[in-house]
Amino acid sequence: MWTPDYFLGPWKLALETSRAMFDAQAVIAMRLGGMAGFWAVSTGETTRMVTEKPRALLKAQWAMQKALLEGQPPDAILRAGLKPIRKKAGKNARRLAALGPKRR
Repeated sequence: MWTPDYFLGPWKLALETSRAMFDAQAVIAMRLGGMAGFWAVSTGETTRMVTEKPRALLKAQWAMQKALLEGQPPDAILRAGLKPIRKKAGKNARRLAALGPKRR
């Protein structure tokens, strides 16, 4: 019961949540820049930003339910649900950052 994760679990959750929030804000900024014509984005980016969310949320829900049924502590359940969302936001941030600003 008194493992290092017992004490570090909430800190890990806070760090992972912060990373997900940072990546999500970066993606939003780059996508808005793409809509304004300042950032190079693919033509289907607006559709992609709407269609990818339900899939990521469903994966998060399943991961949280699995962790709950395994008897994981609350912070581990939340981290399990955050993982698919964090992965998707991170991939999007890296993909959009690689495209870079639009050159005239």
